[in-house]
Amino acid sequence: MASGLLHIETPYRRSHSLSKVSGLEIYLKLENVQPPGSFKIRGIGHLCQKSAAEGCKRFVCSSGGNAGMAAAYAARCLNIPISLFVPKSTPQFTVERLEEEGAEVTVVGSAWDDTNEHALEFAKELGNVYISPFNHPDIWEGHASLIDEIDEKPDLVICSVGGGGLLCGMVQGLKRRGWNDVPVLAVETIGAHSFFEAVHAGKLVTLPAITSIAKSLGAKTVASAALQATKDHPIVPCTVSDRDTVIALAKFLDDEKMLVEPACAASFAVIYNGKLKKLMAENKLFKGVEKVAVVVCGGTSVNMEMLKKWQEDLNC
Repeated sequence: MASGLLHIETPYRRSHSLSKVSGLEIYLKLENVQPPGSFKIRGIGHLCQKSAAEGCKRFVCSSGGNAGMAAAYAARCLNIPISLFVPKSTPQFTVERLEEEGAEVTVVGSAWDDTNEHALEFAKELGNVYISPFNHPDIWEGHASLIDEIDEKPDLVICSVGGGGLLCGMVQGLKRRGWNDVPVLAVETIGAHSFFEAVHAGKLVTLPAITSIAKSLGAKTVASAALQATKDHPIVPCTVSDRDTVIALAKFLDDEKMLVEPACAASFAVIYNGKLKKLMAENKLFKGVEKVAVVVCGGTSVNMEMLKKWQEDLNC
């Protein structure tokens, strides 16, 4: 763990299997090995530390799991109580894990947006500080540290998009390094693709519901800052099916010996299913791409039983 920080510097290494599949040099930024299991601790840890320094008495967070896990971990490290609001789609084992971190957990709402309304109301009480899962400048600043740990400039960065916090952090980090010309491929699963819809509409779009299995990508409306980032940085949105995502998740488990959420697997599903090659042939932003940095963002709401059920349900 870096001195004074709640996150660790994670490995950045070449993937032989993904490089072989793609014909490119694929490097993995392994955020799945963060103490709470995902990249979220970078930004949320940063925001929690700043809030604690300003006299916060209680953290309040709404999350489908990973942001809540990061917030609970940060709260325990900082010895500050936390109230977590999670949607009904959150697996029971994730709720139990959050409680083991010392969080007071309330299960409410069919999707994150509904759950968040309850958290915002509770956060109005004196001394409480709302910790957004993705929509805060301090969170983006914290996520940007991920790029600081990449030694050599990549030709392309691939990351998954849920609410847009990771994407905003990637853009901020690339700019900080002077890598303004490095495009970002922003991947969502169909059924949780609010960023894709917003970019194509030129304005924020609210999905009627989250129908993808990638519940951690389940923000019905992406952060406005994520849409704004497309105005001054090369960002290409794309989508993958739940089926391709689950196939990629299983292949990644075989190839890399790591089990991650569908929300994370979406970012390398574009490699396994050939979509990246197709985009490289069609989009001039990807001309000359050889070295690719893939953010393996992690996630804790997954186990082998869930993977088997997804494979059965999606016939893969």
